[in-house]
Amino acid sequence: MKPRFRLGELVESTAGRDSGKHYLVVGIIDEKHVELADGDKKKINKAKKKNMKHIRSTGFIDKELSIWLLNGKRVRNEDLKKCLKDYENKEAK
Repeated sequence: MKPRFRLGELVESTAGRDSGKHYLVVGIIDEKHVELADGDKKKINKAKKKNMKHIRSTGFIDKELSIWLLNGKRVRNEDLKKCLKDYENKEAK
């Protein structure tokens, strides 16, 4: 079965106390759960486990970040923060 979300995809939380917050998918645990990080409150080494039913895709995938995650390259929290900031600046326009 093809996963609903891809590594490096920007998603928005739709349930829980973090509802409305944006994260990047940094890991796929199983067919129902993903690991999310934002580089600030949720660091890449302590990613948040979230049920896929409780997140919504924004349709944006950071291609460079996706390649890094797929190839096991080290991703820094600053990379995640920059990606989220770039997306939010683009959305504000």
